[in-house]
Amino acid sequence: MKYPETPAVLVKDKHFKLADVSTDDKGPFDEKYAHKESAEPRLAALRQRLAELQENLYAEHQRSLLLVFQAMDTGGKDGAIGNLLTGVNPAGVQVAAFKAPSPVELAHDFLWRVHLKTPARGHIGVFNRSHYEDVLVTRVHGLIDKKTAHQRFDDINNFEQLLTRNGTHILKFFLHISKKEQAERLQARLDDPAKRWKYEPGDLKERAHWDDYQDVYSDALAHCSTDGAPWFVVPADHKWSRDLAITEIVVAALENMDPRPPTADFDVKAQVIK
Repeated sequence: MKYPETPAVLVKDKHFKLADVSTDDKGPFDEKYAHKESAEPRLAALRQRLAELQENLYAEHQRSLLLVFQAMDTGGKDGAIGNLLTGVNPAGVQVAAFKAPSPVELAHDFLWRVHLKTPARGHIGVFNRSHYEDVLVTRVHGLIDKKTAHQRFDDINNFEQLLTRNGTHILKFFLHISKKEQAERLQARLDDPAKRWKYEPGDLKERAHWDDYQDVYSDALAHCSTDGAPWFVVPADHKWSRDLAITEIVVAALENMDPRPPTADFDVKAQVIK
């Protein structure tokens, strides 16, 4: 499908590198919107349309939409997801956050725990982190090698193809921030007692692997962006631009799906309500 013009970059090249995408690019939004406030009317209209499309998807009960969010620490996954889901009916949404696998999960293949969380028909599913952790964290920390990672790329592509063949449309978003922006966000969490709960000392250990993560993310995105399950790299230093770009893409995808409520299977005229 044709996606709307946004700062987000649709990954198409097998040689794709994150370094080629600016983290603070606002793309066409620079000309359309002078600042966050001027973009609010557009965002409000998109939210209303998203709510309408979600209701139709839920009523149709034939297909689903899966949204995958990945980012470096402080990349804004929680904020982006919260913004996107503003105004939608929570009854039609399934959100899954993937942490380090449990012993039971480790006793199965790496996709076992993920398949259990995919959205049912009629629902929008959201993955806050995902099956991609098993080709990212594991690789950076030497738990798997490049050969195993590339074998898993094939498994992931086959898994996502299985979902799409069974009516699940997939969109994947990498929220792309700079190392400088991450430092500022980590410091802000430390400085604000109300936000301090978000900070973990382990974040600094992961930050030390910044370049390694950029490399393995680039590899995963390049090999796992397909027509049926595309990856979008969303410049995320500017939160309002990030949120608007994601909402534009999701609404466009649902418009293309064109979900429609079923017609009544009874004689409407014969129904007399007294």
